[in-house]
Amino acid sequence: MPPLLSRKNTLALLAACLSSLMFGLEISSVPAILPTLEHLLGGDFKDIQWVMNAYTIACTTVLMATGTIADRFGRKRVFVVSIALFGVTSLLCGLAANMAVLIAGRFLQGASGGAMLICQVAVLSHQFRQPRERVNAFAAWGIIFGIGLGFGPIIGSATAALVGWQWVFLVHAPLALATIALAASGVSESRDPHAQKLDAWGAATLSLALFGLAFYITQGADLGFTSLSALGIVAMSALCLIAFVVAENMSAHPMFDFSVFRIRAFSGALIGSAAMNFSFWPFMIYLPVYFHNALCYDDLRAGLALLAYTLPTLVVPPVAERLAYRYRPVYVIPGGLFTIGVGFFLMRIGSVAERASWITMLPGCVIAGVGLGLTNTTVTNTTTGAVPSARAGMASGIDMSARMIALAINIALMGFVLVAGVDASLSRTLAGAHDAAQIHALSVAIAAGHSVALDQKTAHDALVRGFGWVMLYGGAGVWILAAASFLTFGAAASLRQHGEAQATTRAQCAD
Repeated sequence: MPPLLSRKNTLALLAACLSSLMFGLEISSVPAILPTLEHLLGGDFKDIQWVMNAYTIACTTVLMATGTIADRFGRKRVFVVSIALFGVTSLLCGLAANMAVLIAGRFLQGASGGAMLICQVAVLSHQFRQPRERVNAFAAWGIIFGIGLGFGPIIGSATAALVGWQWVFLVHAPLALATIALAASGVSESRDPHAQKLDAWGAATLSLALFGLAFYITQGADLGFTSLSALGIVAMSALCLIAFVVAENMSAHPMFDFSVFRIRAFSGALIGSAAMNFSFWPFMIYLPVYFHNALCYDDLRAGLALLAYTLPTLVVPPVAERLAYRYRPVYVIPGGLFTIGVGFFLMRIGSVAERASWITMLPGCVIAGVGLGLTNTTVTNTTTGAVPSARAGMASGIDMSARMIALAINIALMGFVLVAGVDASLSRTLAGAHDAAQIHALSVAIAAGHSVALDQKTAHDALVRGFGWVMLYGGAGVWILAAASFLTFGAAASLRQHGEAQATTRAQCAD
């Protein structure tokens, strides 16, 4: 490779890696400081849910559309613009004086972050054409992304403790400037002369359906789940989902080509993709709340405790790739999901121990992280490898969208389950002393870590019971989806093919 081209590729790889580090940090560092944000910005329990949900919903909105825009107007141009917007919106978040501004900033940050993520993949795919170079480039990119995800909790906690929560967001401004300089020097511009028209109807209807469902789950208790306004939101979401399916089936160039769901390997892996965000990642939002409010840890100690949950996701994927190659994804993906469930049930046991602490939670956190590490990269490799190469980009977009949709919905659902568990505990303890509305208000306050007019033990026990419900929900849910993934892959056929392959190998060895 000519030295000039090699230098440009190195700079392009650095730009992609630095932008992936920013994206990974923003996913895992912000949950660690949510209790601090809630306290300092005067928010409530629903606000901390929307700090994360605004990001994930916005990210989902732009994922599929950005690829088309980048193909038409230039991948380098859109990449640089998305990095700049990520830096600007991070400044907005860091300078927020209240929860409303922060949530709005997070929505804009999520949109620019999603665009930045898709462009990273497009840039690396175009810049590194040789198979060996491409493998090495994506391996480096994945490692840096994993470092951002794995060390995000302690980085976020330490930053908030040492220089203030604002710098968890503000730090992305100088990082964005450095990334833009690298991208401008190293990334080669590229376009697709056959780029398709943007599927605006598909993007709009899917986003509205997702937002409506998350809003109903999050705000339903206040609106009244069966009230006219709440049911109207559900109806709107359902109509938008129907409109999305119709739009995709009528579009000549849909974002979602539903025909790929007939491929068993693709659908089985996609269930695994959704299952991870049914359990592991949404609980990442609530685990810091447990460490802060149930175990009374400060930011730094909570961040250190969270490392047990996130670091296995960084070190296990290479092992998962070898296992998938040897035993095939039909076993590794459901097996990883089953392992996540084991971790959740062990966390449940650890949370109700007589002297609960990070030590009693440690086995469950580590095993859940191992399960995520087994599943995460295997899912992506399987979804993109199960379809023809010309459709790999669309398959990757569907995979990422499934993750974000499941994450947004389950951030809301886990919050609902947490409040319901606290409510059930208080209803039993305070029977006759308070009416249902008062108990629900107390439950929301306790789930958010606010002081209430109850003795400390009653409030603490109710909070622990609520988190126990969440852990059972995550464990049971991921086990159900593990079984669904295994069956969708075609378990019987896979077992038969595996047996035939072993028989053939033995026969060849005998000959």
